[in-house]
Amino acid sequence: MEKEILAIASYETKKYFLEPKFQALPEEIQKELKILCVLTAEKLRCNFAIVFEKGGDLYFQITEKEIDFDDIGAELEIKKIQSEKQELLKALKLWYVVFFTEEGKKMKQELQNKNL
Repeated sequence: MEKEILAIASYETKKYFLEPKFQALPEEIQKELKILCVLTAEKLRCNFAIVFEKGGDLYFQITEKEIDFDDIGAELEIKKIQSEKQELLKALKLWYVVFFTEEGKKMKQELQNKNL
């Protein structure tokens, strides 16, 4: 499975990273991603990443957990994010599919051909 990290925040190093390839996202979306990653990393005391799978599906990845890491609490937090940020996650998937997949290239080509 191919995957690409969209954004990641580290509790330990207090750093945030947005993959440069995705800098074309609107600034407001970038801010929302930063807030989401940083707050979640702080709350769960881990590295928290938002990752694209090959087809554009998003998932959350948690790494470098503290010794007393609460797996159940982390699962609940992720379900909460998936529920509360459902529209954002759908929009990110659509954006990724359109701009970074073969399917998106075909869709854009069809639209261009129809406009000619």
